[in-house]
Parts: sequence; C-alpha cells; structure tokens
Amino acid sequence: MTQIELTKDDTYHGNLILVTPDYPLMKILCMEDMLPAIKEQPEIRMNEQAANLLQLTLAKIHCRNEIVAVSGFRTQEEQEKIWNDTLAESGLDFTKKYVAVPRHSEHQTGLAIDLAENKGQIDFICPHFPYTGIWGKFRMTAPRFGFVERYVSGKEQITGIGAEPWHFRYVGYPHSVIMTEKDMALEEYICFLKENTDLRHPYIYNSSKADKIEISYVFLDGGYSIKLDVSEMSPYMVSGTNEGGAILSRWRDYA
Repeated sequence: MTQIELTKDDTYHGNLILVTPDYPLMKILCMEDMLPAIKEQPEIRMNEQAANLLQLTLAKIHCRNEIVAVSGFRTQEEQEKIWNDTLAESGLDFTKKYVAVPRHSEHQTGLAIDLAENKGQIDFICPHFPYTGIWGKFRMTAPRFGFVERYVSGKEQITGIGAEPWHFRYVGYPHSVIMTEKDMALEEYICFLKENTDLRHPYIYNSSKADKIEISYVFLDGGYSIKLDVSEMSPYMVSGTNEGGAILSRWRDYA
C-alpha cells in the first residue's frame, strides 16, 4: 500500500478543474508546455495528453481534413486581446456571451479546443461545427477518448456561457463518458460527486466485465493536507476541481 498526500494546492490543477466566470485559473501556463493539437496545424496547441488523444479521436473516425482546429491554448495576453477586440467589434453583450474574461477561459488551461468544419471562411469566435456527418461522428466518439462538448444548449444558466457547439473540453476517461451518459455539464458532474460520494462511498463506474472505477470527491478547502492510501497495483488518478476539492479515481479489479 502506498500513501499519497493531497493539499489545497492540488485543487488548482488537473483535467477536471473548473475555469468559469466564478472560478478563475490559479496556475498560469506557458505555450512551451503545450503540443500541437493537430499535427497539420502546429501553431494551435493543447496540453500534451489532450493533444495526443484528440489526434487519436480524429484517426478513429478516419478524419482527413474535414475538421480543423480554430483555437487551442491561449496565453493571458492572447485572451486579453480577444476580449478587447471582440468588445470593440461586437459590443459587451455578445462578448460576455461568447468570450471569457481573461483567467476565466478554459482555453488558458490547455484542455480546450475549438473545432470547425473545414469549409470556406471560418469565424474565429463562432466557428461552424455541424451535428451531422463526420462532425457528428466526432461528437459521438470523443467521450471515449476523454472529451466532452462543454457548452451545450440548455445549460447556459449552469455554465454561465452561451451554447458553443464547436468547443470541446478534455476531462479524461471515464469522466467524459459519465458526463455524456448523464447529460451533465462539468459543473453538474462535480456537484454530483461532491454531494453523493466520499472515500468510503465512491461512485462506481463499470468500465468492463472485469474492471470497475471508483470515483470519490475529496474536500481540500480546509487548509490542511489529507493522506490517502492507494494500492501500488491499481492505477489511480487525482484531479483538482479548482473549487475547493479534488476527485480521486481508482481502477479496481473485481473479477
């Protein structure tokens, strides 16, 4: 048995962090830490794991060039420029609906990507990404590789962001599949785990006939550290939520 220690600092990073109008990004990242989201577009970058799995998703659906990346990781300076330019061109209401305030944008995490149909002139702020054809196939396949459509229609009051059919967020497997199956935004998913799980009573996701994944919310907003026992033989992942806690996922063999 191995023991790990979680502190408040662990809430600020990981695949499941909330970066929203209410929760600013606490760790500023650099472009040098990112990789090309799509090999043919090296200027648009993402978190290394997210980039690799995005490319696997596109390969799985046999995408050639029908899908292109529009925007991936943004520095603080880039987000400020997009906000100011959109504000000047389209006004405050439009800007607040489709552009996040600097440090409140998922694009600054390296975990978000805007995609578009590769057709004609592409709108940088609101690119076209259909629900049919290979684009719809991408949506259906993406959760298996850790991605969710982040801002869906009907969730605006929950996310604080207008519907963005082009914006996908890497949250990691199995969270992406659970969120999709339960029709939950990231905010709802974290709230669900927070209210219904703890280390003794995890949510159990059946990944196959042999493997089960235990998912637990851990409170870390008290300013003290928590020590957890994890098996050396079983894989586990920890992600902060950026709202005071962390989510522990442990793979178990129940066969």
